[in-house]
Amino acid sequence: MIQNSTKTRVVGVDISLERTSIGIIDIRGEIVATDSFVTSEHPYIGDYLSVLCEHILNLVEANGGYESVRSVGISAPSGNYRTSSIENAPNMPWKGVIPLAAMLRDRLGLAVALGNDAHAMALGEQAFGAAHGMRDFVVVSLGNGVGSCIFSNGLPHLGNDGFAGEVGHTCFVPNGRLCGCGKRGCLEAYVGANGIVQTARELMEQSSDSSMMRNVEKLSPRIIAEFCELGDELAIETYRRMGESLGIALANYASVLNPEAFIFVGGVAQAAKWFLEYAQNTFEQHVFHNIVGKVKFIPSNLENRTRNMLGASVLAWGVKEYSLFK
Repeated sequence: MIQNSTKTRVVGVDISLERTSIGIIDIRGEIVATDSFVTSEHPYIGDYLSVLCEHILNLVEANGGYESVRSVGISAPSGNYRTSSIENAPNMPWKGVIPLAAMLRDRLGLAVALGNDAHAMALGEQAFGAAHGMRDFVVVSLGNGVGSCIFSNGLPHLGNDGFAGEVGHTCFVPNGRLCGCGKRGCLEAYVGANGIVQTARELMEQSSDSSMMRNVEKLSPRIIAEFCELGDELAIETYRRMGESLGIALANYASVLNPEAFIFVGGVAQAAKWFLEYAQNTFEQHVFHNIVGKVKFIPSNLENRTRNMLGASVLAWGVKEYSLFK
C-alpha cells in the first residue's frame, strides 16, 4: 500500500490539579500552538471532558486541521499507561478509575495515549532535557503529589500493573502524618507541597522566633521559598528539613536502583536552591557506600508545562495510529 501523506503533528495534553495545558507539537518537537484552562473549575469528569475536547478541537482547527494530526498524548496524575486510565488519583477531584483515553478517543476520533505525569516528564527529559543521552536515571516529580519514573537500560520501567515509581507513597515515617492517599507516614506527606506547609506550621508552633510566614493565612511552597530569599530563618529551616527527608528517601531508592542521576521536576523543584544541597548531603551519608559520589542531582532546566506537553507528545507518537478522518 502506498501512503501519499504522513501526519506530522500530535497533540500533547498536560493535566495538573491547577491547570490543563494543550499543545500542538510537530515531528521536530516544536510546539506550534498552545491553549489552557483551569482544571479545578470542572470537578465532574463529564464536564471536564467536554471542555477538554472543545479546547483541542478549536486549537487543531485553527492550526492546520485534523488532516495534520496523528494522535493525542496525555500526561495525568495517577495515569496508568497500561490501562490508559486515571486510577484513584488522591489529589484530583475525579475519584475511582477514569478511562480517559478511551473516552477522549470516542469523542475526537483520534488515537489517544495516556501516562502518569512522572512517566511523561521522564520522556520529555530524555528526549529534550537533562536526561538526553542517559540510559539509567530517575525523574522525581515534586509538587502537590510526589512521584517518579525509572528509566532502566534506556526504557521506562512501569512495573507489572503500571504503578512502578510511586515513591511518594512509600512509608517514610511509620504511623506518621496522614497522606492524601489515606495512609500514614508516606514520603509525600513530608516533601510534597502540603507536607512542606505542614512542616512550616509545626516549626512556627514549636518556636517563638519571628517569621514572615506567621502573617500568611494560605502558605505555599512558593511563598515559603520567597521568604527564604528574604532571609527568613524558619522558612529556610522548613526547606532544610524537607531536603534531608528527601535525601534519606532517595538514598534508599539509589541503593536499590543504582541510577546515574536523579532529575527533579515539578513546581516544588523550582525551590531547589533551598533544599537540594541538604538533600544531596544527606543522601551521601545514607546511600550504599559503593554509590557514594556517583549519583548526580540535577534540577530540570525545562519549563514544567512545556516539558510535560513534550513528554505527552512522545506518548502520542508511540501509540498505534487511529483516525476517523483518514
